[in-house]
Amino acid sequence: MTDFYRAQRSMRHMRRTAMQRGVIAILDVGSSKVACLILRFDGEVRPREADGVGPMAGQSSFRIIGAATTRSRGVRFGEISVMNETESAIRTAVQGAQKMANVRVDHVIACFSGADPRSYGLAGELQIQDSVVTEQDVARVLAACDVPDIGPGREVMHAQPVNFALDHRTGLGDPRGQIGNRLACDMHLLSVDGDVVQNVIHCIKRCDLEIAGLASSAYVSGISSLVEDEQELGAACVDLGGGTTGISIFMKKHMIFAESVRMGGDHVTSDIAKGLQVPLNVAERIKTKHGGVHATGMDDRDMIPIGGDSGDWDKDRRSISRTELIGIMRPRVEEILEEARARLDAAGFDSLPSQQIVLTGGASQVPGLDGLAARILGQRVRLGRPLRVQGLPQAVTGAAFSAAVGLCLFAAHPQDEWWDFDIPTERYPARSLKRAVRWIKDNW
Repeated sequence: MTDFYRAQRSMRHMRRTAMQRGVIAILDVGSSKVACLILRFDGEVRPREADGVGPMAGQSSFRIIGAATTRSRGVRFGEISVMNETESAIRTAVQGAQKMANVRVDHVIACFSGADPRSYGLAGELQIQDSVVTEQDVARVLAACDVPDIGPGREVMHAQPVNFALDHRTGLGDPRGQIGNRLACDMHLLSVDGDVVQNVIHCIKRCDLEIAGLASSAYVSGISSLVEDEQELGAACVDLGGGTTGISIFMKKHMIFAESVRMGGDHVTSDIAKGLQVPLNVAERIKTKHGGVHATGMDDRDMIPIGGDSGDWDKDRRSISRTELIGIMRPRVEEILEEARARLDAAGFDSLPSQQIVLTGGASQVPGLDGLAARILGQRVRLGRPLRVQGLPQAVTGAAFSAAVGLCLFAAHPQDEWWDFDIPTERYPARSLKRAVRWIKDNW
């Protein structure tokens, strides 16, 4: 835990260094595409009001000066499966963005969707020494949160304070400077598979880039797709990507839950390829051009030429009705939405005051998806596009780029996390000793 705390602190330090230089790259490593955006920072800005703990990590205004996207290679289920191919795809995207921006970048903030994310809610409290809450007290109460045993080989991706309580007053965004005796804190911790993270870091370092931050795609998609009211009142963001579907729940402008389903748009394409016996690239073209999930009477007569170059004349001249295509696509889309529903139910989404669900990601662009989702997920469903960001080219404004745009917002206005505070030194050995004692008890 301590090692990861230090690694995250060094990443934050690199981010500050990059911001002083003025440019930083944003990298979304997905199963179907690798997108790279280059941000230019225009200097420090005043932090937005009521934005969590405060601008510990330093906020900045920015504009996008370069953008490039390429087909992803070597990534399955949001995780790297072939290192060389992924490295080549990342290099292509970064070089394209650098060429457009006409600058060289050394630091990159990356996001990815796989690695089996798991959410934990932690709580900690302590007695305040001088009755006025200081920065040190906030650091101590975060360190006092009892970290659960997240399992071997797992690392902490996000550890965000979501609520502070001082004596009997709860719902405080920033307790510093307030008077009280007892400070309590609720923290949301997101753990991921350590090996997957290390693979991503290693792959980016092989591209001669320094990592200045990592984020979960489910989290950053929620930042860009949910409007402020939704983030405040409680809403879920379902990011339908190529290899995975990310689910995140926001409340009081903080993420309180994240999960992922190992299915996405690529599985729909694969079903079409198997059902129609065509190559994957043809299946993808048919899906994007003619796909849907609601069949009407017209669709029986709407014939789609499959085409091909197998040399078999009959096979290459085949055509199918749109109803048949919908019959292949719909079961898989329903399965993905039902899995998302199960995850939301397990998280207790029903108990939130607002039941808004926002669908985003490349696979959310299937015609008629919002109607099908309203039947499975609940009535309050809308399709979300990422927020408009200054300098964003028209080509990357679609729902497929929610994670990339959210990562830009995350880079400029980072949410305070555990590692932005100097944890008191006395906590280091105590935590590790406590762990060691528990381990000896359990194993000997």
